[in-house]
Amino acid sequence: MFNKILIANRGEIACRIIRTCSKLGISTVAVYSEADRNALHVQLADEAWLVGDSPPQQSYLDMDKILAAIQDSGAQAVHPGYGFLSENAVFARRCQEIGVRFIGPSPAVMEKMGDKLRARKLAKKAGLPVLPGTGHAVEDDEAEDQAWKLGFPLMVKALEGGGGIGIHGIDSMKELTPIIQRTRQVATSAFGSPSLFFERYLKDASHIEVQIIGDEHGRLIHLFERDCSVQRRHQKLVEESPAVKLTPKLRRKLCKLALKLGKHIGYTNAGTVEFLVAADGQAYFTEMNTRLQVEHGVTEMVTGVDLVEMQIRIAAGEALPVKQEDIQVKGHAIQARVYPEDPVTLMPQTGEITDYHQPAGDHIRVDSALCAGYEVGLHYEPLLAKVMAWGETREDAAKNLLRALLCFRIEGVTCNTSLLRDILASAEFAEATYHTGSMTSWLEAGTVRALHSGANGNTMKNGKEHSDRDTAAAIAVAMALASKSAGAFATPAANQWRAYGRREQLQPRPQVSR
Repeated sequence: MFNKILIANRGEIACRIIRTCSKLGISTVAVYSEADRNALHVQLADEAWLVGDSPPQQSYLDMDKILAAIQDSGAQAVHPGYGFLSENAVFARRCQEIGVRFIGPSPAVMEKMGDKLRARKLAKKAGLPVLPGTGHAVEDDEAEDQAWKLGFPLMVKALEGGGGIGIHGIDSMKELTPIIQRTRQVATSAFGSPSLFFERYLKDASHIEVQIIGDEHGRLIHLFERDCSVQRRHQKLVEESPAVKLTPKLRRKLCKLALKLGKHIGYTNAGTVEFLVAADGQAYFTEMNTRLQVEHGVTEMVTGVDLVEMQIRIAAGEALPVKQEDIQVKGHAIQARVYPEDPVTLMPQTGEITDYHQPAGDHIRVDSALCAGYEVGLHYEPLLAKVMAWGETREDAAKNLLRALLCFRIEGVTCNTSLLRDILASAEFAEATYHTGSMTSWLEAGTVRALHSGANGNTMKNGKEHSDRDTAAAIAVAMALASKSAGAFATPAANQWRAYGRREQLQPRPQVSR
């Protein structure tokens, strides 16, 4: 096992990794930019190294500075978290060259799956269904011909994209040229490449992903699925596990397909295979994320498995301590992402957090790096916190999460908590009929609510808004609707190690003075 690990990241995910390292008795090294000099992850780590100015290109994305910090600190391994360098095969290979373990899959596998077209071809070869699409990067002079061949609706996607960035849907040819220009601009800015390809757009589908993890001794298992269909701008907002829309047969099929792909490419460590599932149950591979997902917490809460611990142990050469039959789902977990954005317009917000209160209690978990004085700027990923709740049934989990969001308070910066509550209290969510296109109706409902109550994400005080009766009514309606679909996925009681794992996942997060 490692004695010291450097976390090449910041914010809530750095704090999350530090928590598991502390549990394992591993010393932690944080890296930080000038903007993060007083950040929570810097305070929680055993030591911290300044790696540059605030812009990520001069700090968290600067491989030379990160590698220098690794060597200077004497770290034996590096955990990249998600984002930044987490899916950068060049960085992983450079870590290998200096004798440091990169906690993730091999650079060769990262290269294969990081190229979206190559990933589609590998998935197809492994026997996974894929949506019709172009087999090569599309040039401007052939765009119209390729679009006509595939038909509409169509997705224009950045070839090296990720995180929902660089994806645009179109319904007609007249939209094609301006969307191509826009996608190339976004792709160049975000990924350093203007390359793009086309894929048929499956409207009103569900976004289902399967968590897999494999060791370096040939064992690969899945930890079931997550439903990530609540999205805005193709970016996830609410995630849950298990996906109650799936029949047992379809669940087995998706998990089997995910393992089939993982074995085909020789996958090790944690990864996620993503699918789009149509209303008729037809499923299509979309991509693979070769890293820890933002939403990994809901899987931890229903399985009792600490995914970060498993990542570290696998990187240290240990075999998976569990078999596939040991992995069982108990209860239900839902996560809501809190962003600094207007809950009606979705416009980003900036400023200093002057006061902060996070919920606590049984079956509640909050992953964040927030504290009073935290500066919300434009340099980094704007995610403020992940609020998660577990319940014996989906109804219980939704009820617990609604209550947690009522108690979540940020002052100084507007956030999207009222939108999250609207989603959880909607009939679509309660009945599990929502899909990737449901956000429009939720935003319309939020607009009506805002016009009538004037409520928004920063009007809360001690977890209460102007109308507690309205909130209580919303919860009552949501729970009544949710009861129609609740309880169908309860599983046998877990054994002792899994029960212990669940308790670990629900432990309060480390805090500093707020």
